[in-house]
Amino acid sequence: MTTKKKKRKHWWQNIRFKYRLTITNENTLEDVITLHVSKLNGLSWLVFVLGLLFVIASLIVAYTPLRNYLPGYMNSEIRSQVVDNALRADSLQQALNRQNLYIMNIQDIFRGDVRTDTVQSIDSLTALRRDSLMERTQREEEFRRQYEEREKYNLNTLASRSDAEGMIFYPPTRGIISSPFAPDNRHFGTDIAATPGESVLAVLDGTVILSAYTAETGYVIQIQHHQDFISTYKHCASLLKREGDTVKGGEAIALVGNTGQLTTGPHLHFELWHNGRPVDPVQYIVF
Repeated sequence: MTTKKKKRKHWWQNIRFKYRLTITNENTLEDVITLHVSKLNGLSWLVFVLGLLFVIASLIVAYTPLRNYLPGYMNSEIRSQVVDNALRADSLQQALNRQNLYIMNIQDIFRGDVRTDTVQSIDSLTALRRDSLMERTQREEEFRRQYEEREKYNLNTLASRSDAEGMIFYPPTRGIISSPFAPDNRHFGTDIAATPGESVLAVLDGTVILSAYTAETGYVIQIQHHQDFISTYKHCASLLKREGDTVKGGEAIALVGNTGQLTTGPHLHFELWHNGRPVDPVQYIVF
């Protein structure tokens, strides 16, 4: 018999070897309970208990309402009830707010804070408060007139409201503005000091039209967006997209770096162009 077989036989004998477990009465020294157990018996009972617990847990999950509290087990009926309850609670909250507004406005009318002839209909009391029902003072009228006169020919304000209508701009990266938009100094973008390796995000959906390296600005990526917007990202450490790739707003397109000759440290030089002209990104994006 080889050594390997001897070791295997010895291990099998060891695991099947029975031990005597005795519980003795301390006063009479009489054996109360005597058990003969082995390591194999212990392992068998352990596997049996674990299997039994697994079966019980599976039955609970499969046939009791507790399964609805586990992720992924909520059935469509319960999910539909949750959605209906959420919508019903929202409707009740809106109705409660309208009722509170109605009561507060009625109280203002009874106190004389609001003139009754300023109320167009009873239904309007559920949507208006005292500030909108009260007559404007002469000072408010003068301020309103001056503001409207001052903004009447403000083309930038008018353009910023129409050219980006319905568009949600994502911030290109997380950081602090170190150099603002200054077209008079031929600085057509905004510098954002950020941590090296920080993700650079596309501000809008669009198509990559430039993904290259230049000596002055390092790694540069440029994206064409809807409504004649173009965004440019310079001094990147590396680029994650190539020309022709379609990107979504908020998707990572590059990493913040310090490449190129015209750089003063790790930062992102971000430019936003509209109809071929540079615009101040601060008018569109909250950094």
